[in-house]
Amino acid sequence: MTPYVVSGFSRTVLAATFACLVLAAPTAAQLPLEPLKNSGQGVSPAYEGWFRNPDGSFTLLLGYYNRNLQQTVDIPVGPNNRIEPGGSDQGQPTHFLPRRQWGVFTVRVPADFGDKKLTWTIVANGKTAAVPVGLNPLYEVEPFKDAANKNTPPVLRLEQGGSPLQGPPSGIVATIGTDVTQPVTLTLYASDDGIVTPDRRAGDSPVSVTWSVFRGPGTVTFSNPKPVIDKTSGKTTTTATFSVPGEYILRAQANDVSGEGGGGFQCCWTNAHVKVVVKGP
Repeated sequence: MTPYVVSGFSRTVLAATFACLVLAAPTAAQLPLEPLKNSGQGVSPAYEGWFRNPDGSFTLLLGYYNRNLQQTVDIPVGPNNRIEPGGSDQGQPTHFLPRRQWGVFTVRVPADFGDKKLTWTIVANGKTAAVPVGLNPLYEVEPFKDAANKNTPPVLRLEQGGSPLQGPPSGIVATIGTDVTQPVTLTLYASDDGIVTPDRRAGDSPVSVTWSVFRGPGTVTFSNPKPVIDKTSGKTTTTATFSVPGEYILRAQANDVSGEGGGGFQCCWTNAHVKVVVKGP
């Protein structure tokens, strides 16, 4: 049976993606559909899909679902937060915000990856969840352009007129140094193609930027995690203060009118990772 196509890929893919998330549900006496709680619940890794790179390699796109309504969970890379095979640390987050977070990191695999699989395992609050990821044809996604309405992800720049950052994250885009006693200023320039999806109005804000913690040994306090964007220049600025020295990775997420997770499709939003090295006083 030919699946009904929406926004460039099929409802079969949507069902498969949902199944991938649900099947990753914790195994320690937690049902996927049990009532939500403020804390004490597990974190499920989510496989968003894969896409092709110009050099013939492939990129795997992953997010997660922290089942807690309020509890932020920190899990260092290691036995309780690992991707296998290939080494425990493959760029995954260690700081898990509540609820669903879309496409927060990527793993690049070679052109000859074939039918191999990676498995991301998370143990949170005593509950284990794991998801296998690979190049199943049903999971191929188009994160850089919605085939149905031609929408593309917002563009972020580190400086006005600088190189564009668009779509899923790819490595560290900038490294900043600071002292634990000094807040660091985070500046981005954001823009969008202005395409309005069917469920949004032209008057909706065209782009928003949200800062959060991806990794880090301590607490990060943003002066405004969702800073105002200048309508003329696209400039957006906030500051971050760090509780202890160490290396942090911050995530800047830009959304257009399609909203979180592109409204459930794998386009169109942008994630960028910024490293901050915080020295002692």
